[in-house]
Amino acid sequence: MKKALITGISGQDGSYLAELLLSKGYEVHGIVRRTSLTQRGRIDHLHEDESVRDRLKLHYGDLADAMSLTRLLHHIQPEEIYNLAAQSHVRVSFDVPEYTGDVTALGATRILEAIKELGLKTKFYQASSSEMFGKVQAVPQTETTPFYPRSPYGVAKLYAHWITVNYRESYGLFACSGILFNHESPRRGESFVTRKISQAVARIKKGQQKELVLGNLDAKRDWGYAKEYVEAMWMMLQQSTPDDYVIATNETHSVREFLDEAFSHVGLDWKDYVKHGDAYERPAEVDLLIGDMSKAERELGWKPKTTFKELVRIMVDADLEAIERYPMAAYHER
Repeated sequence: MKKALITGISGQDGSYLAELLLSKGYEVHGIVRRTSLTQRGRIDHLHEDESVRDRLKLHYGDLADAMSLTRLLHHIQPEEIYNLAAQSHVRVSFDVPEYTGDVTALGATRILEAIKELGLKTKFYQASSSEMFGKVQAVPQTETTPFYPRSPYGVAKLYAHWITVNYRESYGLFACSGILFNHESPRRGESFVTRKISQAVARIKKGQQKELVLGNLDAKRDWGYAKEYVEAMWMMLQQSTPDDYVIATNETHSVREFLDEAFSHVGLDWKDYVKHGDAYERPAEVDLLIGDMSKAERELGWKPKTTFKELVRIMVDADLEAIERYPMAAYHER
């Protein structure tokens, strides 16, 4: 039985990856912070599933604490490590740049150093980000496109990306980076724009919310389905040699288009409900992201299956269903 360790297991990607690995017969270990005790709704169902719960084990730890990471790696001895944990909100990174760097950038270094010092034969996956491209130097973006990050988050992810390459080349570690473009799902955090939209659409349709305040509606992103993107993470660590891959859909859509799809899905016009808020504008904006995933398709056999329109509808329908199930809970979270 293979053992895998996931940092950020209680997040969107971590929960989908845990499901995938458990379905493949893995013993899955996850690192959680004490403060995430009340934020594990995405993985609660796994503890209730008798067929897998004995193979899911959670451990307290923190990417800012090298000793706890080294101790856990020595204890678990995982064949695979997926580093998904981060301060992952781009807008928030401008408010907490030092913390973002400590966790998102140096956190990866601490894991890599622990692997090296312990002499583990672990395969390591680093969750890199399309935000590293920032002020894009080429369209579409590939593995060889120059990076130009435009936020503390993007800069921190770039450090983590290059330190992964450095440890691979310097110490012979099996270390991969997946440069994932925006990927969404009903499990996306409520502070991210796509989920803010899908949740607001559901609440407005049910009469629980009157308007939605957003920032830049013209920003364009390459949006895919998170459940499919974690499959690419696993595929990378099954290769004979480590490498880095762009994971994307090769399509770009604006926030405005997302609004149009989401509101029209429930028979509403977004222009009647959406207001602009300066507080949601970034000090430096990333205007256009679109990824070329041809290398991943060629070498991993991975390609996206869910269309942009299908993704939007999946998210809106899930939030509508959540309100119908727990109407007061959804109301109080507003």
